[in-house]
Amino acid sequence: MRFNFDVGESSDGSRRSQTPKEEVQWILLQNHPIFASAASSSDGNTESAASVRSQRNLLAWDGASRLYYWDPVKQCLHRISIRLGEPEPTSVTASSPAKVLQADVRLNFVVSRISINRSGSTLLLAGSDGLCVMYLYGRTSTKDNTIVCRTASIGSQIYFNDSNVIRILQVAWQPYSDTHIGVLSSDSVFRLFDLSSDVMQPEQEYYLQPIEPGRSRNAASICPADFSFGGDHLWDRFSVFVLFSDGSVYILCPIVPFGSVYKWESILEIYNDAHTFGLKSANSTAVNNSNLAITWLEETFPELSQEATYGENISAVKACPYALFDASLALQGPLHKVCQGRGDETLAVRGAECEGRAVSLLYNLVSKDSILVTAWSGGQLQIDALADEIQPVWIDGSLPRLHVDSHNRILGVAMICESIVEEHSVLKFDQPSDSTAWLGHPPPLLRLAIVDLALPAKTENGSLITLFADPLMQERIYSLHDGGIDSIVLHFLPFTSQMVGKDDNMRTPSVHPVLSTCQGEKSLPSLFGFLSLSDSFGYSWVVVVTSSKECVVLEMKTWNLLLPIQVDTEKKPTSLEQRKEIETPDIINKELLSGPKVVLVPQASPNLRSVPADSIDGRSILHQYFKLFHENYVEYAHKVYFELKHHGPQLKRIIDGQHARLDEAQQKILKVEAKQSILEERIGRAIQRHNSLEQRLQHLRNLPGVHRKPLSRAEQEFKSELDQFTGVELDSLNSSIESLRARLRRYTQSSKDNPVSRQRQIPGRNILQDAQISQLKSSLAKLSLINNENSKKVKVLQSALKSRESGRT
Repeated sequence: MRFNFDVGESSDGSRRSQTPKEEVQWILLQNHPIFASAASSSDGNTESAASVRSQRNLLAWDGASRLYYWDPVKQCLHRISIRLGEPEPTSVTASSPAKVLQADVRLNFVVSRISINRSGSTLLLAGSDGLCVMYLYGRTSTKDNTIVCRTASIGSQIYFNDSNVIRILQVAWQPYSDTHIGVLSSDSVFRLFDLSSDVMQPEQEYYLQPIEPGRSRNAASICPADFSFGGDHLWDRFSVFVLFSDGSVYILCPIVPFGSVYKWESILEIYNDAHTFGLKSANSTAVNNSNLAITWLEETFPELSQEATYGENISAVKACPYALFDASLALQGPLHKVCQGRGDETLAVRGAECEGRAVSLLYNLVSKDSILVTAWSGGQLQIDALADEIQPVWIDGSLPRLHVDSHNRILGVAMICESIVEEHSVLKFDQPSDSTAWLGHPPPLLRLAIVDLALPAKTENGSLITLFADPLMQERIYSLHDGGIDSIVLHFLPFTSQMVGKDDNMRTPSVHPVLSTCQGEKSLPSLFGFLSLSDSFGYSWVVVVTSSKECVVLEMKTWNLLLPIQVDTEKKPTSLEQRKEIETPDIINKELLSGPKVVLVPQASPNLRSVPADSIDGRSILHQYFKLFHENYVEYAHKVYFELKHHGPQLKRIIDGQHARLDEAQQKILKVEAKQSILEERIGRAIQRHNSLEQRLQHLRNLPGVHRKPLSRAEQEFKSELDQFTGVELDSLNSSIESLRARLRRYTQSSKDNPVSRQRQIPGRNILQDAQISQLKSSLAKLSLINNENSKKVKVLQSALKSRESGRT
C-alpha cells in the first residue's frame, strides 16, 4: 500500500511529526464505504427511528464540492469531497476515505435534520429534543483521525428546559445571512437567532396572533405547522410565510436580520416604488403605509438618504438594527383566492379543499412568479401563485419591546403580531391593481392546481410530506413522503407565461415518480436523506439515503422537460400563394441532384469511321445520337431550369434571412469588441486595487502592535483580578448607593405629603423610624467613603497597568 506523508503545525506552533496518510481514491458515490446495507450497521436504530413520527434528512451539500452525511449510529458527521460529471458527464464520484467530524460536546438528542449555510462554514443539527450548531472551520482539534469541531446549543433555555413543553416545528437558515437562523415553535412564536452574537437569546421575536380577540375558530387555525423565507423579489426578500394546520397562510413583512447584506439595486427599486405608487396615491391609508415603509428603509439602509453621495459606487448595503417605536408588524392574512366576479367571495374565504391537515410549506421563486406549495397529510399538494406584490404593513399603537445597549443601539426586538380583518381584502380580476396598492391588503392567491400524489396505505395521522425546490430547474419541485419521491413540474406560470406569450397554453403540472419505496400495500425502508445536485453544464442528480444506509444516485432529465407533449401546428393557409409556398419542397429534387442518366451509346461497326456524314447511313447514325442526347441532357437541362425558376423566390428569402442574421451577428461582434476594452480596463483596475490592498496588508503586518508579546501568566492573573474588581464590586456598590438614595427620597417625600398621618402615628414608632433613618444615613456615608477609596485604588491600578504595558512595548 502506498502512503503520503503529511507535515503540519500543531496549535502551539511546533512542527508535527511525519505521519502516514492513506491515499485518496475516487469511486462512485453510491459505492462509498460509509453507505452500507449491512444489517449490523442499522440494527436497533431503524426501530427507534421508525417510532419517531418525523421526516428525516441527514444529507447536506455546500453547493460546491462537499457533501455531508450524519451517521445516526456512530453520532458523527462524514465530510465527502465529490466531483460532478466525472469521469462521465452523468456520474458522481466521491473521495474515499471520508473525513470524520465529531462534536466537542455530547449530543443528548436524536438528530433528524441537518442543513448548512451559504458559505458552507456552519452546520445545523436539529432534532425533536435538541438544536445545536457545529462550526466546521472554527477552532478544531484532531483526535484518533477525527476532527473535533466546536458545537454550541441554540436556545436551550427556551425550548429544552424541564419547565415547558415547547416543540420546535421548523428551523431554516436565513437566505441573506450566514449567521442567522429562523425557528418556529409550537408556542406560535417565530424567533430569529444570530449565532455570531448570542446563541441562547434570540435577536428578534414575533408572537403570532392569527385570531382577533373575541373571535372563535377551530383549534387548527391557531396551531402553526411550517414557515418559509421569501426569495429575491421586491419585498419578498423581507418576508416570512407562516403556515397553520388548517391550511391558512400568513405573511410577516418586513423582517431583516441585523447585519445582513442586500443588493443596492434591489433596495433602490422598492424605495422608488414606495415613492411612485405610495406617496402619490389619493388614498390617505396608502400614503401613511408608504411613509412608514420609506422611514423603515431609510433607517435600516442609511445609504438611501445619502444616495447622491454614494452614487453608482455602491453595489451592496448592510442592514442596520432598527424598529418602529410606536408600531408592530401586522400578521397579514389569511391569504384568500382571487375572485372571478360577484358571488365568489364565499369560495375565496372558504376553508381547505384538501384532506387532513397542512404539514409543509414551500416558497419558490420562478422568474417573476412567487409560488406557494402547501402539502397536506391526505397526500395532496396545493399549488398557488401570488396574484399581487407583497407590501409591508404595521399596526399603529402596538408598541414593541426593544433591547438596547448603553449607546441606545438596538440589540433585540420582540413584538406581538396580530392579524387585521377587513371587509374589502379580496381582490377580483376586474379590479385594477392600482386601486389596492399600499392599502394594507394581503396579496391574494391564484390557484394553479391541486395535485393528488395518490399515496398508498395512509396512516391514521396521515402522511408526512417534505418539499424541496430543484436548484437548477426552478419549475421543478420534489416531494418526499412515505411512498418515495415525486417530481412535480409547473408548465404554466401567470406572470412568466404572460411575458413569454403563452397565455393560451395553460397546462396542468406534470407529476413523475422518481423513486418508490412501496411494493403494493407494504412500505419498504423509509428515506433518511435527500439531496438535489446540479452542475454548471446543466446536469442534475438526486441523491437518496435509506434507513438501511443504502445510497441511490439518479440522473434527472432537465432539457426539453418543459416542452408540451403535443405541439400545436400553425394556422392553415388561406390564399393559394401561401398553399403553394407550403407545398413547395425546401430543396431540389434528389433525382436532379444526382445528374442526368447515363446514355447507353449503341454499338457501332468497325467501319463506321469510313461512312461519310452526308450519306444515308451517316445521317441515320447522327440522328440516332442526337435523339439520345435530346432525351437525356436537353430534357434534364429543362427540368433543372424549371426547378431553379420555381425555387427562386424561396431561395431569395432564405438568402435574405441569412444576410440579416449575418448583419445581426456582426453588430453583436462589434458590441462585444466595444465592451472588451471596458472589461480590460475594469480588470486592470481590479488588479491595481488588489495590489494596493496587498501592500496595505503588508504594512499592517509590519506594525508594532502585531508583534506585541502576549502577557505572562502572572500578568494575566493580575488583569483578571482587576477586571473582576471593576466589573463586580464597584457596580454592586454603585447600585446599592442608588437604591438607598431612592428609598430615602421616597420616604422623605411621603413624610412631607402626609402631615395628618404623622400626627396620628404612635410616638414609639416615630422614634423607631428616626433611628432607621439615622442608620441609613450613616451606612450611606460609609458606602460613599468606601466607594471613593475603591475609585482611587482602581485609578492607581489602571495607571500601573498602563505604565507596565507601555514599558513592555
